[in-house]
Amino acid sequence: MKNLISVQEWLPFSRILKKGVVKLKDEYYIKILKIAPINYNLKSDLEKEAILNSYKIFLKTCNFDFQILIQSNKEDLNQIISQINKKIENEEEEKIKEIAKKYTDYIKEINNSKKSTVKRFFIIIKTTKRREEENQKQELEEKFLKIKENLEKCGNRVEEIETKEETIEILNSFYNKRVSLI
Repeated sequence: MKNLISVQEWLPFSRILKKGVVKLKDEYYIKILKIAPINYNLKSDLEKEAILNSYKIFLKTCNFDFQILIQSNKEDLNQIISQINKKIENEEEEKIKEIAKKYTDYIKEINNSKKSTVKRFFIIIKTTKRREEENQKQELEEKFLKIKENLEKCGNRVEEIETKEETIEILNSFYNKRVSLI
């Protein structure tokens, strides 16, 4: 008979702390950062070139390992369709009703073809040495500030996770694919 292990034994986490920090079972620490990216496709050629140059500097400056994680979740657009329909219920202008109808039909088509997704971006940083907890937290904070400074030069927003619950929610979304964070 196989030796079965529990999920808690299998997961690499020892303790979840504040600000997206997680202590691993191997005594190292990681920190999860949320990234709100710019829409690169909407930028002019000159802006795109500046963004790429800033990104190159980011990669050269961050002389430590990090992971970039992208999470795609299907978005249910039915609520948006209902809101549009509710707003045009009392609309008297036929042209506006016609435009709204075409728009909701388009949204329904996207929704039914499962092409509507929401992407969330995260960066995971890890400490390099086992040492006192405060020293490892300080190392993570320094890496966080370096990433934040450099990615914001590219136009992105880097956010620190505020609560322990939010960290758990994010970890759960990666381990349990059926959970949506929207």
